[in-house]
Amino acid sequence: MKNLYLTLLLFVSALSCFAQLQVTRLLTENQQNPLSIDSRLPRFSWQVKAGNIKNVLQTAYEIKVRTADDNKLVWASGKITDAQSIFVPYQGPALRSGTAYFWQVKIWDNQSHASAWSEKAFWRMGFLSTADWKATWIGPGYPGDTVNKPSPMLRKGFYLNNKGIKSAFAYITAHGLYEAQINGLKIGDAYLTPGWTSYHKRLQYQVYDVTKMLAKGANAVGAKLGSGWYRSVLVSSPNHYGKDVGLLFQLEITYTDGSHQTIVSDGSWKSATGELRYAEIYNGATIDARLVQKDWSKAGFNDAEWTNVKVQNYDKTNLIATYNEPVKKQETFKALKVITTPKGEKVIDFGQNLVGWVQLKVNGKAGDSIKISHTEVLDKEGNFYTENLRGAKAQNTYILNGKGTEYFEPQFTWQGFRYIKVEGLSGNLNMADFTAVAVYSSMPPTGEFSCSNPLLNQLQHNIQWGQKGNFLDVPTDCPQRDERLGWTGDAQVFSRTASFNMNVHNFFTKWLKDVSADQNSDGSIPHIIPDVFKQNNSENGGSSGWSDVATVVPWNMYLAYGDKKLLQDQYPSMKQWVNYIQQHAKNDLWITGWHFGDWLFYSVINDLDGTSAITSKYLIAQCFYAYSTQLLINAATALGNKADVETYSLLLERIKAAYLKEYVTPNGLISSDTQTAYALALSFDMLPENLRTQAAARLAGNITRYGNHLSTGFLGTPYLCHALSRFGFADVAYKLLLQESYPSWLYPIKMGATTIWERWDGIKPDGTFETPTMNSYNHYAYGAIGDWMYRVIAGIDTETDGPGYKKIIIKPTIGGKLTYTNTTYETPYGKLTSNWKIQDNTFYLDVDVPANTTATIFVPDNEEKEGYKIEKVGSGSYHFTSKTIKPRQNAR
Repeated sequence: MKNLYLTLLLFVSALSCFAQLQVTRLLTENQQNPLSIDSRLPRFSWQVKAGNIKNVLQTAYEIKVRTADDNKLVWASGKITDAQSIFVPYQGPALRSGTAYFWQVKIWDNQSHASAWSEKAFWRMGFLSTADWKATWIGPGYPGDTVNKPSPMLRKGFYLNNKGIKSAFAYITAHGLYEAQINGLKIGDAYLTPGWTSYHKRLQYQVYDVTKMLAKGANAVGAKLGSGWYRSVLVSSPNHYGKDVGLLFQLEITYTDGSHQTIVSDGSWKSATGELRYAEIYNGATIDARLVQKDWSKAGFNDAEWTNVKVQNYDKTNLIATYNEPVKKQETFKALKVITTPKGEKVIDFGQNLVGWVQLKVNGKAGDSIKISHTEVLDKEGNFYTENLRGAKAQNTYILNGKGTEYFEPQFTWQGFRYIKVEGLSGNLNMADFTAVAVYSSMPPTGEFSCSNPLLNQLQHNIQWGQKGNFLDVPTDCPQRDERLGWTGDAQVFSRTASFNMNVHNFFTKWLKDVSADQNSDGSIPHIIPDVFKQNNSENGGSSGWSDVATVVPWNMYLAYGDKKLLQDQYPSMKQWVNYIQQHAKNDLWITGWHFGDWLFYSVINDLDGTSAITSKYLIAQCFYAYSTQLLINAATALGNKADVETYSLLLERIKAAYLKEYVTPNGLISSDTQTAYALALSFDMLPENLRTQAAARLAGNITRYGNHLSTGFLGTPYLCHALSRFGFADVAYKLLLQESYPSWLYPIKMGATTIWERWDGIKPDGTFETPTMNSYNHYAYGAIGDWMYRVIAGIDTETDGPGYKKIIIKPTIGGKLTYTNTTYETPYGKLTSNWKIQDNTFYLDVDVPANTTATIFVPDNEEKEGYKIEKVGSGSYHFTSKTIKPRQNAR
């Protein structure tokens, strides 16, 4: 009986372990059940869950791929002895265009447990050849369509066989923007499709499952077109990619009996205009509800008076599947209060600077015109202020039809705003009639940071909302004025912070392909991507810190997500950029070309004593020359390119030697004695080790001379606190972070900011504004401090030889009188937690490490030589304490 009991106990224990070892969050090409993959060798990722079992590592896996329609086995990997659980490539027979597949995986761990087979994960292949496209490009057939005219509407009625519909998928793209409907219903929940890419080289198409939208017999499809990025005014002129908007539409229908039917865009479609009289990115939209063509996308609509469409002859070789998350509606905000300004304006405050638009509910007479204008701030007197929008009108106009309660929201445009001004409504405004809708790329949130300091929590909030507002299909500089462009410098300084707040893997993977596509033939990178300044002209590119986006962002994405293919795909672009600098350098010094420098650094008017923090642009360029070369070496090492490692390591030695000779005295004084100069020199290892300690002291001394204020611009700011904390001045870094007066990160918060500002003093202490020609109140670049908050305060980081948080570092830094921080981060392997608090002179650290990873934990302890006691752990939950936790200064 005793033996039977033991046997049952062991059996139950084994079942428990079996049940706890699970495979979850299956992704195909980093997407959940995607409808269009055009990679011929898609990659599979999964997460391992092990319940309360610690130290779990995957040791083997097995994958099976089957066709979704008939469950036919396509590929079985067999049991593969490997710990890899992200980006495992398909290695079976060639996959078929437009075909649906599913896959499952089971794993084994290092404790002799095997999981059950996972749930099924599905994907569909996109079009793998231009021959798969049966549709033709079409546009409005009536004359006079331009960016300033009404948005075209295209439609077609069609009949389906009287059979059961098994599946139906719509493949859609446009020159311009589109919103499509079937039988009166919007297709999908995305907006501003097909997004913004380097259209002539890369034009995305979207795929939608529309099976449930179709009916037997009569059906109809319709699409509205907007100018969008394709032909709206960008920078200063319209029609950057073409003058004519167009639609490409293909509907693939499969019946239950196995037969197929295809509906395509062709010359049989009709075109007209309707209520959308105008829609442009900067200026807004005009909707005249009296001109609504009711039921225009439904079967039976009489389109006899509509014009035949014009068939357009465009190449399809630039068409690609969509991999990044679409732009969607996100949070909504109710009106907080109604304000009557000193000028008598009717203004509504939504309490948050956001990007999107306002939904309006209204009653009125036919022909009544309501105008909604947008702004981020009110002026010193409390009046509506739009001067910083420059040429952007940012105004939506709605003309009522007078038929009861009406609902309006704009199309093919967006605004950046906290406040709106309402004109055309008599009487008092009803706050319930106005709802602000935030709109941005639908990136999954990944990071949460909070602490005992409310101002830092607001700073984290502002950083996140700066990212939300500007990650609208491309990483824009600002969302409100006549710009909204993919400035490369802003993106590179913020990219690591962005990866903590949200999963930006797909977002940046897509955008980096446009960086490569628009890279100039000489290797320089344009200032903005997609490039609408002056394509393939090196005069529009090659600026240090901006063009270095070619190396910085791929490496940051590799660190965050462990995606070697992203690094491999971008490697030629990285190498071309470094080679460009090398070709333009003289005696290994980059002292040629035009550079933005440390953009918007601290400066004073009538600077009589040299207070303005001017850093030599060529000194900055030399530092970034070295940094990009180092990142290229890092990438070559990760990719196993030993020849390039050797070649560029020798180059890097010469670059640093030239820097020392040109810019540093024998005693270590840098010729530009600024915070930016020292921050870059220390962060990029420009100085020999014997000069670094004194350089860090010079940096700290400089900050003290500025009264514990920063003086850095776009390029110095991201590295400032990192340089200080790395070299023993974390206390000074905390003083900078917690500084509340100008210039500082917290000064805008004290002035009421809910996003990150473009300038340190966008609103001056006396309530007046900085120059309106360059004064955005939603500009994420200075939010790059978020990276330091995650990696240094919370202490979350990844080893370079275990990217994607396969090998985790937890190394919190105490200071700033903080008594606790709570931080979570969703890594590719699962949720990572670093929560610490100080209570009764005791330091407590709670850490959660996801399965299939390891972690090195640094617990602050002043009795240890380096200030930390080190613990190496596997997956699981851990609790650490230390009695000796006073903030400690490292050896200086």
